[in-house]
Amino acid sequence: MIRIKFVGLMLSALFLSFCNTPKNPAITADEFQSHVEYLASEELAGRYPGTAGDSLSASYIREQFKTYGLELLAEEGFQRFEVLAGIELGDSNRIQSDELKAELEVDFIPLAYSGSGKATAPWVYAGFGIEVNDEELKWSDYEPYSKVTGKWVLLFRGDPDMKQRESRFEAYTDDRSKVLAAKEKGAAGVLLINTRSASPDDDLIPLVFDKSASNIGIPAIQITRSFAEALLAQMPGSITLAQLEEELWEGTPNSRQLQGETIDIEINLNLNKALTYNVVAGILPAGKTEFDTCIVLGAHYDHLGMGGPGSGSRHPDSLAVHYGADDNASGVAGIIELAGRLQTYRDSLRYPLVVAAFGAEELGLLGSKYFVENLPESVGVVHSMINFDMIGRLDTTTRSIAIGGTGTSVESDSILKSLEGVQELRTSFSPEGFGASDHASFYVKDIPVFFISTGAHPDYHTARDQVSKINPQGATHVLHYTFALIKKLNEFGKPLQFQEAGPKERGHSGRNYKVTLGIMPDFTSSSNEGLGVDYVREGGPAFKAGMLKGDVITAIEGKPIQNINDYMVRLKQLKTGEIITVDVRRADKTEVLIVQL
Repeated sequence: MIRIKFVGLMLSALFLSFCNTPKNPAITADEFQSHVEYLASEELAGRYPGTAGDSLSASYIREQFKTYGLELLAEEGFQRFEVLAGIELGDSNRIQSDELKAELEVDFIPLAYSGSGKATAPWVYAGFGIEVNDEELKWSDYEPYSKVTGKWVLLFRGDPDMKQRESRFEAYTDDRSKVLAAKEKGAAGVLLINTRSASPDDDLIPLVFDKSASNIGIPAIQITRSFAEALLAQMPGSITLAQLEEELWEGTPNSRQLQGETIDIEINLNLNKALTYNVVAGILPAGKTEFDTCIVLGAHYDHLGMGGPGSGSRHPDSLAVHYGADDNASGVAGIIELAGRLQTYRDSLRYPLVVAAFGAEELGLLGSKYFVENLPESVGVVHSMINFDMIGRLDTTTRSIAIGGTGTSVESDSILKSLEGVQELRTSFSPEGFGASDHASFYVKDIPVFFISTGAHPDYHTARDQVSKINPQGATHVLHYTFALIKKLNEFGKPLQFQEAGPKERGHSGRNYKVTLGIMPDFTSSSNEGLGVDYVREGGPAFKAGMLKGDVITAIEGKPIQNINDYMVRLKQLKTGEIITVDVRRADKTEVLIVQL
């Protein structure tokens, strides 16, 4: 079951705040500070998507736009969209047999990517659950079994090289890869056990939402060593868990067709959906009647809520309000102040301006992605996009700001060079258009971007990112600089000429990933029916094979791909130089592409 949370727009709760809404159109440090103080207040509790604080933030931003005379776009200023905001245990989660009954969260726990399901079936032991057969490495924990269809598979976490500095099995050793391999063999589900050497305390992994819409399609469960011992004790003979683990370090599979009695297992998880918003308004130049070719000024308003595991907090063990004063109440305060100033300058604008406060950025740029794929009806071509993310901590000594995306248009360099010395700011440039903020959603759509920030700091994604550390006077210098940039953009009689500056895909870090297809996956897809392709890099392996934007990858080498996580598992098992098949769904047909890596 999927539950949908709805948090209404509680405008009445904001009445006192809105009565004192500043109406001065000038950019001022006091007004900037007042916006940050509200958005990063205790009351809004970290502005996590789908919460009351999230809705209050959206309402506040909308009212500021309205007060400054901006035209509300979309649905009275709101673009509503749903996000996956959490996961929780359902009503029925059990493991039992005639003689055993496990206690939830004591003896077992479902993993966050587990599918829901139930089966009454025997279990089999399959060592580490690793299945690899290539020229350099051969290992099969399933060799003793002709099939495991419909059975529960008992596996150790880790791999045979766990005691070594480097592992030959890195591409196959994570839990998800093992569950996927068992699924392909028809398993009803997987029971995972810690090795004693890796986890002496045998802790269960907490059920934590990992910002992923996907599940693996079969139950994936961690059980304690003591419960695994109880399962083994039901078998004839005297094999113990310690003996099995000791055999694992001898360098050969030890599955040896070990099969236990029938167990009854049911797993039930609920994915919680939540409603959140983009807040969208516009400024039309005098004489204009539509937002035909516009400049977008944007910033995300969401943050990490109360923190905790899976939230993105750099202190996940601490539950406390993550105020997000710099990240990104400062950016939102910036677009509000700048919008008020630009509204008074509207008669001198050539291009309409769309001002957007994006939701759910911290969940994966979801709001900006939704915006570019669902532009309000009145919005035509986007000329360029300016993104604020963390503009509240200008160093008073260096007075330095960072600007990303400077290579994404032919004209960007000359524009920015003409602004040298404005507000006595020192600027450092980065040409790449892709990055971990909302401008990336525009860059992959071939839109020139400017990403403006005063930089990261030790309080980033912690509860210490508080209002007291904001430099409002410094922020006004950033805003006056951006005002000058917008004036320059308006001098051009036609939109900026886009050019690629760096990849349009999320990089794969670590030595697990040896290859790339050269695509930008759809990280937000929740259908579990394949992986959407948002972008295909020209000249990359997928491009040469004929893959197109909008294709849905359903298999690699005949092995099914349901979602982004399946894709990542498959990707790290491939090698440079291989020729592989990739099945894609295109419209109503399936195409098989031959890809040279």
